Amino acid sequence: MKKKPRAIDLFCGAGGLTEGLRQAGYKVVGAVEIDALACSAYKLNHKAVKLWKEDITRLSGVAMMEALKLKPGELDLLAACPPCQGFSTMRTKNGSRGNRDAQNNLIFDVLRLARSIKPKAVMLENVPGLAQSARYVKFRRALKRLGYLITSDILNTADFAVPQRRRRLVLLASKLGEPKFAPEVTKYRTVRQFIETLTPPERSRDPLHNYPVERSEKIEALIKKIPHDGGSRMALGKKQQLLCHQRLDGFWDVYGRMAWDSPSPTITGGCINPSKGRFLHPEANRAITLREAALLQTFPKGYKFPLDKGRYSAALLIGNALPPEFIKRHALALRAINSSPVK
Repeated sequence: MKKKPRAIDLFCGAGGLTEGLRQAGYKVVGAVEIDALACSAYKLNHKAVKLWKEDITRLSGVAMMEALKLKPGELDLLAACPPCQGFSTMRTKNGSRGNRDAQNNLIFDVLRLARSIKPKAVMLENVPGLAQSARYVKFRRALKRLGYLITSDILNTADFAVPQRRRRLVLLASKLGEPKFAPEVTKYRTVRQFIETLTPPERSRDPLHNYPVERSEKIEALIKKIPHDGGSRMALGKKQQLLCHQRLDGFWDVYGRMAWDSPSPTITGGCINPSKGRFLHPEANRAITLREAALLQTFPKGYKFPLDKGRYSAALLIGNALPPEFIKRHALALRAINSSPVK
């Protein structure tokens, strides 16, 4: 019986990419993440993985291979989602230009590690805006010079069995043959399929589903007026909206409800706050819960997120994660040309 193909997850966050690889039959042997809370979430769910909690720019491929008892060329997959804030249409509220520029260069640390580790395949996932950058062109050219065949495109997660509309740039590179993306689904999966049958939060023992939420009477009254199943605050007429919304031209999804029989909008770090987007439950008079957000990201029901820094920090971990189902499908496509079948 042959061993499972081995993978390393760079910028692993809370572990969405690792979970997808695991479901695709890979053994994730190493991961790198600098954020302490993300590391806590990762270790809660992936205890057996060697996790480096440090700045990736100071981590060498040689040190990683020594720790994992790997030789150059033995790793089956190097997977990464480096933060590239400067290429995102969403900006952190207080992020400086200098910090964004430094993060934009992290793509070259993926390249640096690929040069030394020499994996059989590379998977890169990122915001669509990166595709237009000179850094990305340079990255692709360098991979080709290293002997990789490359496929890349901007994909929508809803086309790959995730009940969520989320556009991402995906690059698959392999030395074993020309990589192909997973086949697209013929029918979208929906919000209803993933959260309708959950126990109501007030009767749940899940701390990611049942937690106190305080809103003003004015906001509670507004939420009750929003039509069920995809309704918007625009249905209320201008005078019934909040004063700040009456003056707002745009952001029409704010205080909107998800629709039962469609994929959800993109789950972001503000996913439990109706003032951040279309994050109201299709029917209940509340925002979706952390557990519902995680399920719409296709995390397993029992996946753990720490709450010691509060629910908004947990929401950020969930919103920043890669949907495991999306990763699983493309990882399986890569495995189709991988020479190491699962054990």
